[in-house]
Amino acid sequence: MNKFSDMATFVAVVEAASISEAARRLGATKSIVSERITQLERYLGCALLERGRPLRTTEPGLVFYKSAVQILEEVEFAEESVRDVQSSLRGALRIVVPTSLLASHLGPVLTTFAARHPDLCLDVEAQNRVGNLQDGQYDVAIRTGELPDSRLVARTITANHTLVCASPAYLEKRGTPTHPGDLIHHDGLNNCNFEPNGMWSLMVDGKYRSFRIGRRMRADSGAVLLEAVRAGLGLAILPTFLAADSILAGDVVPVLQDYAPCGGRISAVYRKTVGTPPRIKVLVDHLIEEIGEPARWDTQLINSGLVRI
Repeated sequence: MNKFSDMATFVAVVEAASISEAARRLGATKSIVSERITQLERYLGCALLERGRPLRTTEPGLVFYKSAVQILEEVEFAEESVRDVQSSLRGALRIVVPTSLLASHLGPVLTTFAARHPDLCLDVEAQNRVGNLQDGQYDVAIRTGELPDSRLVARTITANHTLVCASPAYLEKRGTPTHPGDLIHHDGLNNCNFEPNGMWSLMVDGKYRSFRIGRRMRADSGAVLLEAVRAGLGLAILPTFLAADSILAGDVVPVLQDYAPCGGRISAVYRKTVGTPPRIKVLVDHLIEEIGEPARWDTQLINSGLVRI
């Protein structure tokens, strides 16, 4: 057996909470992943997982997982030190970015970064699901919203403001909501990742409260929701990085600005190591410099007088 390979497979299974999902992330078959876990359990002489729905870690499995994560991080650090990647701006840099943010703003920013550092090979993946950094699939993840506590390092790039948006045609037909309580009478375009149950969290009297809105559409893509808003299908909570151009063009109107939802931050997230690799630090510094605070798209909205941020 290959101890490190089996150990890394076990860590991936625990963090994915699924053998099938771990196999997808590792680029292996489900049978291979299952066999590696079985080999590891046979070698250690104990069960590491309780196979069921959901997949659970046994007490010995949890102890082994914590040690395995630390060992794998130390091995990776040793390997990268030998390759001299830690002390230079060379090698691969694997980045996962939300699809809509990449398409609307980060594409040009990352292209500029790549041009400045010709010895770096950028591997950029756009996806709306949260990329797993602990299994080594990515070096850096760009994430939006509030971040859960974790063993990862997070650096804020800029604020992520969000607005309740509708088209002028929709508001003319259905009326403009003036209080979150009015949402129950409106059609909601919900983001599966943030409003899966059709409940919106809005600020009222200094506190966040939940309000139900009628379900018209659900999608995991902000770009899809923006197009649905523009088509007059209903109301959606959209990040300003996505909605700014449409607001400035008059295709989309922000409403309920006194009850603005919390969008959290746009952050760069990466694993903790003994020292942050220079290629990651330089990338994050570049993103912060190019995007700004307030972000360029927010500055345009503020200067237009159409939005209060």
